[in-house]
Amino acid sequence: MNDLMQKAPTRRVIVFKSELLNDSEVFIREQVRSYSRWKATLAGFHRIGNVDLSGLELDFWGGGLPPKWAGRVRTLLRDLNMPPPGVVSRLKRWNPSLLHIHFGTELVSLWPVARSLQVPVLTTLHGVDINIDDEWWKNGWGRPNHLYPSRLAAIAQDARVHFVAVSDAIRQRAIERGIPPQKVFTQYIGVDASRFTPGGRPIIERKRRILYVGRMVEKKGGNVLIQAFAGIRRHLADAELVMVGDGPLLNEFKELARKLDLPVTFPGTLASAQVKEQMDEARVFCLPSVTANNGDAEGFGLVLLEAQACGVPAVTSARGGATEGIKHGATGFSFPERDIQALEAALVRLLTDDSLATSMATQARRHVEENFDIRRCTASLEDLYDRICCRSGSPQ
Repeated sequence: MNDLMQKAPTRRVIVFKSELLNDSEVFIREQVRSYSRWKATLAGFHRIGNVDLSGLELDFWGGGLPPKWAGRVRTLLRDLNMPPPGVVSRLKRWNPSLLHIHFGTELVSLWPVARSLQVPVLTTLHGVDINIDDEWWKNGWGRPNHLYPSRLAAIAQDARVHFVAVSDAIRQRAIERGIPPQKVFTQYIGVDASRFTPGGRPIIERKRRILYVGRMVEKKGGNVLIQAFAGIRRHLADAELVMVGDGPLLNEFKELARKLDLPVTFPGTLASAQVKEQMDEARVFCLPSVTANNGDAEGFGLVLLEAQACGVPAVTSARGGATEGIKHGATGFSFPERDIQALEAALVRLLTDDSLATSMATQARRHVEENFDIRRCTASLEDLYDRICCRSGSPQ
């Protein structure tokens, strides 16, 4: 890999996300920064959020319209199968060999541009874009997206279009939704194992603290963890629960903790360095994901890898994450969705068994280093870029 990293990039990929970049999508930036053989331009219609994008080549196509009105114009043009004026010619000036789009919803929105660009198209499916039930698309998100499932399945038949799934679970779901199996590949995104490292006190010297990091939304299962914590406190009066993040269900979770008379700490959204500090104080990490009422479910759960890279055992029910992101019984425990008793039992074991916690902490770090370091994962993605371009006959 070192030899590859020393070679100058020879081809360009346009990496697209319509709005750049939400805090929950920092993984896109990290993946782009880890390219070694491809030159990347990160492109979108508008700049949002405060995510640091310094050092990256950026291209914004939003024009002079406010984002709300620009979005309506793009929706109208999409329905007419027409790209926004000037975007295709602007992209061609970069001379890209491939267009990499994040999220299937973005592929459908950008398809008139992608089709006109006449280069291979690779789309990463993350979960929300493939798990949600068809009926919810038809009835829940209104007219601009009500045809999304059928449009995605139709676009998938184009010879230039391929897909990346962030887990085998997402790949299987994509196939069930009509994407040809030979066109969808599992590629893990990975995390920076040189940034997420063990720190703080040894795991057995830490407080009996459970850490959750994630948005406060239905599919993350925060209410399941709070209910399990109630049972844990009956066994372990000194057990702690810290739930980092924000979202529409935050107040609901706070109220549940109050009703159950539980001392849950809700610090809100924290910066990356502060999350790392929380990892260094935790005895165990928990991501108790569930399938939401609309069918949405966790695609993988990169935070599971971040915790394990920090030497913190993980307990999860996340699709993909529970079967691919951890080694059950070695780096943490998986449990069935919404099984509060199973979750409680797994957490109690890690909070009370020092030998087990120490062993899992060591194996968790090794697991990420060997299988999920972002440099290894991105090198595999670049290999896929090469194969897709060779298969399509794109310029080398």
